[in-house]
Amino acid sequence: MPRAVPTASITTLPPIQSSPLSGILLILASVFALATLDASGKWVMAAGVPLLVFCWFRYLVHFLLLLGVAVPGRGLSVFHTKHTRMQILRAGAMLCATLTFFTTLKFLHQAEATAIIFVSPLLMLAIAPWLLKEPPRRSRWLAAAFGLLGVLIVIRPSAGLHPIGVMAGLLTACLFATQHLLTRMVASDHAYTTSLWSSGLGTLALTIALPWTLFTALPVLKELDISNWILMLSTGLTGGTGHLLQSMAYRRAPASTLAPFIYMQMIAAVSMGWLFWGHFPDAVTWIGIAVICSSGILNSLNEWKQNRR
Repeated sequence: MPRAVPTASITTLPPIQSSPLSGILLILASVFALATLDASGKWVMAAGVPLLVFCWFRYLVHFLLLLGVAVPGRGLSVFHTKHTRMQILRAGAMLCATLTFFTTLKFLHQAEATAIIFVSPLLMLAIAPWLLKEPPRRSRWLAAAFGLLGVLIVIRPSAGLHPIGVMAGLLTACLFATQHLLTRMVASDHAYTTSLWSSGLGTLALTIALPWTLFTALPVLKELDISNWILMLSTGLTGGTGHLLQSMAYRRAPASTLAPFIYMQMIAAVSMGWLFWGHFPDAVTWIGIAVICSSGILNSLNEWKQNRR
């Protein structure tokens, strides 16, 4: 976490070189890394690792990875921000979204969980005119409405999805929309600065909360085999790598070029669910997924045309 943002109007770094093909390849690698993170986290929690303990390992490794990449090149100035309050709020939204999303994965298959949260960028676009003072566009509201329709198809009663997982997924979508909005508000900070603040504050908060769950988790951690330990530690690597690749992609190609390819994460999520658990969505769920992805892709193309004008 955070996820890639499939919209033409959101990016934290302006492109510094024009290389659309490399940008596309980087964003595809990013969504694959993030889908791998989700699958690994779901697998580790299924082995009995508590949510807070898993998230602590995921955040800690992510934070250390970022320190190793950002500090040598930019020094301690990389921590300097012009938006201290907004960075704290963004870190809080990101942490809460991480906790609720992996709660969603605990109760739902990866494909359905990913489909639900992919409506968050559309929600953000719909409310951006009020919070960010952007020009209101009917196309954004229509895209958000169709995206919500797709989610309703995915979570229909006949799908038999766990209600706790559905509620956690919808809450995650709202939290991601909040996180994306706050990302816009701190856009003048360097991407490394924003990532370090989010991962650092998240690590600190989880470290404070760790004693309340660590002792009950110790028997489970002692019984974990080496493959589960590798998977748990790898979540920080795949999460950190996914976000770094995303930042690199946005420095090589415009967001409008990359936006449609971000929805490949849906395909990656389905593939991971099939490989790990043998789960493949039914035909009606695929219709809902198609509605969500189509509304996002078409809105991205419309944003691209509007920006060109």
